[in-house]
Amino acid sequence: MNNNFSFQSVIFDLDGVVTKTATVHAHAWKKTFDEYLKLREIRDRETFKEFTYQEDYLNFVDGKPRYMGVKNFLESRGIHLPFGNPLDSPDKETICGIGNKKNQLFNELLQEEGAEVFYSTITLIKNLKENGIKIGVASSSKNCLPILKSVNLEHLFESRVDGVVSAKLNLKGKPEGDIFVTAAKKLAALPENSVVVEDASSGVEAGRNGGFGLVLGVARENNFEELAKHGADLVVSDLEEIDIQIIEDWFHKKPKPFFQCFNTLEKAPELFPKEHVKGKKIFVNPFYKRTGKSVINTDKKLVFFLDYDGTLTPIVESPELAVISEEMKQTVEKLAKIHTVAIVSGRMREDVQNLVGIKGIFYAGSHGFDIKGPGGFSMIHPIAKKTIPLVAEIIEQLKERFQNIEGALVEEKKFSVAAHYRKVKKQADLQFIEETVNNIIKKYDELKLLKGKKVFEILPNIDWNKGKAVRWIMDALEIPWETTSAFYIGDDTTDEYAFRTIITRGTAIMVTDEPSNPSTADFQLNSPEEVKKFFEQVITIATNKE
Repeated sequence: MNNNFSFQSVIFDLDGVVTKTATVHAHAWKKTFDEYLKLREIRDRETFKEFTYQEDYLNFVDGKPRYMGVKNFLESRGIHLPFGNPLDSPDKETICGIGNKKNQLFNELLQEEGAEVFYSTITLIKNLKENGIKIGVASSSKNCLPILKSVNLEHLFESRVDGVVSAKLNLKGKPEGDIFVTAAKKLAALPENSVVVEDASSGVEAGRNGGFGLVLGVARENNFEELAKHGADLVVSDLEEIDIQIIEDWFHKKPKPFFQCFNTLEKAPELFPKEHVKGKKIFVNPFYKRTGKSVINTDKKLVFFLDYDGTLTPIVESPELAVISEEMKQTVEKLAKIHTVAIVSGRMREDVQNLVGIKGIFYAGSHGFDIKGPGGFSMIHPIAKKTIPLVAEIIEQLKERFQNIEGALVEEKKFSVAAHYRKVKKQADLQFIEETVNNIIKKYDELKLLKGKKVFEILPNIDWNKGKAVRWIMDALEIPWETTSAFYIGDDTTDEYAFRTIITRGTAIMVTDEPSNPSTADFQLNSPEEVKKFFEQVITIATNKE
C-alpha cells in the first residue's frame, strides 16, 4: 500500500506503550534488589533500605538496559560490583548475575501474571498500517519477543530492535537513539520522517538524540512535564488522544517569522498552536509556548551554532564566491566575545575556518565529521576517516562524467564530494546528474546522499550529522542543556538534523525567504541581513545587562 503521508514510520516502545508489563518488571526488580540488600544486611551489617518504585525504579531502572539498571541503582546506594559476564548464574554477585536473577524472576512472574495490552495503542497501530505507515518496536528488554508472543502481537511489527538485537549489534542504550534509529533503518525509513512513541524519560531523550521528526510521550505516570523536559514534542496520557491527522499536521509545521513575533526578543506566540490539536488532551512542550517569555534567557549561558553558506553569507552561484562581509565578521566577533559560538558547515573545516577567520570559536566541518575548537578540542570521526580514499575515487568519477555539462560543478572535500547544479540549465543534464549520484549510492553501501539547495552531496553512510556535531560540542564543553539557551541558525535541508537536536532544548532558526516550506525550526529569518540584526539585538541585551 502506498503511503500518502509526510511521515514514513512510527517506532513504538514496548513496556508502558504497547503492553503493560512495567508492573511485572517493577515487581521483579523489587524482589531482586530487596533480596540482595537483605543479604548485605545480614552478611555485611549494612542498614536495609527497601527498593521503591517512585524513588528507585523510575530514576535508575525504567527504560534502561538491564545491566545498566543494576549498575545505576547499586551505585545510587554506594555499592560497586564487578560487571561480570552475561553468562553469569543468577546467584553470582556481579552486575550481570543480579541482572540475570531479575530476568529469571521476570519470566516467572510473566507466566503467573501475564501482560496487559493497551488497546488504544493497538487501534492506532492498525490505523497507521492501513494507511501505509511502517511500524516498528524498539525496547531495551531482552524479553520483547516473548512478551509480544504472549499477547499475540508480534505480527503487528515489521521491525523489532530489542535487548537481544542491541547486544548483537553493540548498540548503545537509551538515552542514545541507537535502537530507534536502527528500527527505522530496518524499515527503510529515515528518522527525520519518523515518529518515536515512548513513556520513559530516557526513551523520549533517545528519540530527541536520534533526530526523529516527532517524539511523542505517553504520560502513564502523569509525568507530562518530565517527558517534555527530556525532549518530547507532544505528550498524551493515552494514545486514544492521537490520530494520524495530528501526526501529519506536525510534519507540516512551519517556522514563525522571527521579527513578526519578537520586536525586542521578548514575546512570541505558541509555535504549535492549539488549533492543531483542538478537542484533544495533548500537552505541547513548553518550548513551543513562548508567549510572554523571552527567547533570550539572560539567566542562562548562551550558545550559538551557526551554518555558514546562506546564514552568514548570501547564497551565491559558486562556493568560492561566498565570502563573509566585514560587517558580519565584526558582529560575529563581538558575539563570540560574549557567548560561546560554533560554526557548523558542510564545507571542509579548514575551508570554513579560513573564510570566517575568527579565533577562539569552534569549527565543525564536513557536516560535523571534523571538529576543532579552543582548548585543544579536536575530533575526526574514525569511520569517516576510513572513507577518504573512496571519496577521492568518487570525486574523480564525477569530474570525468560531468566535465562536458555546462554549469555543473564538482566541489572536492576530504570527507565528501558535492555536485552543484545551480548553473545547469538543461533538464536532460539535471536528470543525468541525479541519476549518476543515485547510481553511485546504490553501488557503494559505505556512502549516502544528502540533498541540499541545488546540490547533491555524497558522504560516508554513518549515523553522524550536524545535530551529532552539536551534541559533541556541548558534551566536549560540558555544557548541560538544562542551564543553557542554545541556538542553531541555518538555511539548508542539512541543518534540519541540528534543528531536531535543538528543538525542545533550545531555539532553532531557519534562514529562508520562502515561508511556505515546512521545517523543524521554531523561527524564520529572511536573510543573512536579518541574522546580523538578530546578533546585534543579542549583543545589545548583553551590553545593557552589564
